[in-house]
Amino acid sequence: MTLPRRSFLEGLGALAAAALAAPAYAQQAPAEPAAPRFGLQDVVKRARELAAVAYDAAPPQLPEPLAKLDFDAYRDIRFRSERALLSGGPFRMHMFHPGFLFRRPVTVNVIREGVPAPVPYSASLFDYGRNKFERPLPVNLGFAGFRLHYPLNEPKLHDELISFLGASYFRFLGRGQRYGLSARGLAIGVGAPEGEEFPHFREFWVEQPAPGADRVVVLALLDSASVTGAYQFAIYPSADTVVDVALTLFPRKPLHRLGIAPLTSMFFTGENERRATNDYRPELHDSDGLLIHSGAGEWMWRPLRNPAAMSISSFMDTNPRGFGLMQRDRIFEHYQDLDLAYEARPSYWVEPVGDWGEGRIDLVEIPTGDETNDNIVAYWMPKAVPEPGQGWSWGYRIRSTTSEEDLNPGGFALHTYQTEARALGSGEPAAPGTRRFIVDFVGGDLPFWQRDPEAVQIVPSTSAGRILRTFIVPNAKTEGFRAAIDIALEPGQSTDLRMFLKAGNRALTETWTYPWRAS
Repeated sequence: MTLPRRSFLEGLGALAAAALAAPAYAQQAPAEPAAPRFGLQDVVKRARELAAVAYDAAPPQLPEPLAKLDFDAYRDIRFRSERALLSGGPFRMHMFHPGFLFRRPVTVNVIREGVPAPVPYSASLFDYGRNKFERPLPVNLGFAGFRLHYPLNEPKLHDELISFLGASYFRFLGRGQRYGLSARGLAIGVGAPEGEEFPHFREFWVEQPAPGADRVVVLALLDSASVTGAYQFAIYPSADTVVDVALTLFPRKPLHRLGIAPLTSMFFTGENERRATNDYRPELHDSDGLLIHSGAGEWMWRPLRNPAAMSISSFMDTNPRGFGLMQRDRIFEHYQDLDLAYEARPSYWVEPVGDWGEGRIDLVEIPTGDETNDNIVAYWMPKAVPEPGQGWSWGYRIRSTTSEEDLNPGGFALHTYQTEARALGSGEPAAPGTRRFIVDFVGGDLPFWQRDPEAVQIVPSTSAGRILRTFIVPNAKTEGFRAAIDIALEPGQSTDLRMFLKAGNRALTETWTYPWRAS
């Protein structure tokens, strides 16, 4: 900070006037203007200028030994923790080395007292493990990304808090959580026949936090063939870590299938969709459902699937209050994986800031043959999109949580099952084109209504076919209710099922919804 100062001659003149004349107020010279602090407005300016020039699709060529690294070899390259940046406060920054799938180098800057300076690459920052290179690596190699550490789980231990690595992907953790799903800066063309476009962060600026700071701010410049963008991430570590996101986009060309606040996850198999595998683990998924809080106030739950062909489900809305990919099943015995701890994977909940207008939440489900592929994407697709040359700003908050019941005060669908639709006590095989769907509703006021279960009703609906029967029974194991509907549908047809529980005119639970195609 520049302090006000007088010139030497002005000081002498004031002293002489005070001695020879009547007392007078000393006049202070104008303060020197403070140097402008680098901030989001500077990244917005760069994004606007970048949108006016042609996109360079070809990333710089990595040295062949780095480009040929496989997963295990790349994972053997580790940042030396004793060289961590941002020391002096509670946060630490580690860099990711380029190589393997991460071939596009990014520039990472640190902002100190408002002035940004790039972090220079040096091979001495890394331990290369078993990797051996015949020639020294270039001094201008750059980085693939970075991650921030913070005393998240123990006061004296810096755990990984958030990482930015690959395209516009980032993921972050709260206390006691294990990495699972990811967030992204932007999604373009997910599920489009011509293929998806992957925007990427090409430059970052990380503000040096003050000692004792409870947040850290990251700025990012996004680039792609269709759009540029300026982003600000304000990261608040906690039991449920929160990231406040502000962005401004500048299209280079008309945008199609634009996804705001995209989330990406994995669903291979779960209780609602059993798969015949030789794996000893009953369920394999980072998320098990999409939760929506509509602009009208309705809560909706859509269990995830691993479909035979790509499926896109759309939920039309105006000014949504929130949506997220959730991991509701927190029971270890349902996964039986001691290493991957699927029961500790976080849920990401997105809350819009301001009015988002008309649009829809899209859920894209892509078939996968194993658990290594992220095959689930959810995002907000606005009805109106900006034209090339126009700027467009958005804001939202993402929360990483394992306490989903804190979001919705009402009852919610914990488990979804499906089986043959047979009449109770019948030994006859189920008729073709029929199916039974069973849902365990828990939470909210449902424990109270177990004392008067006959007052609780199931409200089912279907977009096609016929509902053959329904039933609802108290479930003492969950202190909730188990509800079921039997549906009949012509073979080859599809339907969207819905149901919720009510008592009188009062809805007790969120709305469960599920697509089904009769084989």
